[in-house]
Amino acid sequence: MTKPLAPHVLARNPQRPLSLYSQKLSLYLLVTCGTLFVLFQIHSLRTPLSPPASVPSASTRNSFPNRESLIINTDLTLKNCSNHLGSVASKLQESVTFLPLKDLRYAEAAQEGHTWFMSSMYDTHVKGEVQYQQFPSSSSRGRLLCIKGHDNHEGAWNSYALAWPQALPKNATLMRGLTFISNNHYNYDNLWHGLSALVPFVAWRIKNECATPSRWILYHRGELRYKMASWLKNLMEATYSETLNIQTFEGFGDDEPLCFEKAVVIRHNEGGLSGENVMHVYDFIRCKARFHCNLSLEGNLKGRIGMTMLMRTGARSFRNESEVVRIFSGECRKVEGCQIMVAHSNNLTFCQQVQLMSLTDILISPHGAQLTNLFLMDKNSSVMEFFPKGWLKLAGEVKRKKTEEASQGRLINSHGCICA
Repeated sequence: MTKPLAPHVLARNPQRPLSLYSQKLSLYLLVTCGTLFVLFQIHSLRTPLSPPASVPSASTRNSFPNRESLIINTDLTLKNCSNHLGSVASKLQESVTFLPLKDLRYAEAAQEGHTWFMSSMYDTHVKGEVQYQQFPSSSSRGRLLCIKGHDNHEGAWNSYALAWPQALPKNATLMRGLTFISNNHYNYDNLWHGLSALVPFVAWRIKNECATPSRWILYHRGELRYKMASWLKNLMEATYSETLNIQTFEGFGDDEPLCFEKAVVIRHNEGGLSGENVMHVYDFIRCKARFHCNLSLEGNLKGRIGMTMLMRTGARSFRNESEVVRIFSGECRKVEGCQIMVAHSNNLTFCQQVQLMSLTDILISPHGAQLTNLFLMDKNSSVMEFFPKGWLKLAGEVKRKKTEEASQGRLINSHGCICA
């Protein structure tokens, strides 16, 4: 049994009231405050802080509806603007007007001033430089060129239009990269006619940081063409150091236009190019052809005189070819270092023709497209061209001058490859 404490003991241990400054209570309050602080911080990470609550004034209470109304009105305005822009874009799409690629109004003067190909457009032309159209540009007001051009029988059934990049015609496909578009009033199967149509693109390329096209589109009097002579194709591939991609519109319907991110159109062949620039362009092409065929850029060997008889078949061929060869062989033997070579261009590969011309100082040939090879010769070479009896008289003075200019303008010198 427990004994009660004695009065004197109780006097020494009086019962003290609970104090706010006791150690246990202080510790309890510290832990509680810390817990509340942590919980508050966690809550603040989830919920953005709001300004201290205060009693709103009358003006503040009245501004709440105004703010809500402003937000609603702004949202409606943005939606209306978006709908308006969409409507404008749709109207621009509908307003794109396609015109015939071949304008029959100019059929009698296809190469004078406004040609029948894209007749509504003017060329960009600096004196002595190539004539061309470029899209987009300031002259097109930033618009892209679009073409519906599948027909290969009648150029008037093919069409073109200009469109803003943000509002291309319906069903249109945007073709990325650079597109070269050529219209030739002759054809691309003939070496000379085809080359005269493509040379201006090389001139444009040299002036524009060696830009290389992603594709080519070929037209003959507004009619789509799918190929060119193999010699010409090989020459262009050597010049551009890549395979030619000729667009055929395969897989696209008649009502599915192609629009081009960037396009260059040339329709006047070499027209506008000065003689100096023509020589510079052919010089560049010859250099690239020799480089492509792994031939020396120096040309013929010193002390050697290469005489080449480049024959042809058909109406303009020599009737007595063997006798003509015998006569020139005899003349060649009279000159020290002279070596004669007889060849038919249709029996030679492209690089064999390039090599043959690089070794030729004197070229002897009947008049014809095979003479297009002569620009592959070195400067100061000579050409003896045989014309059918009465040909110059029938051809007229204009044809004679063009023939002389062509022969003189392509005997050019090699200054080394640029745009390598």
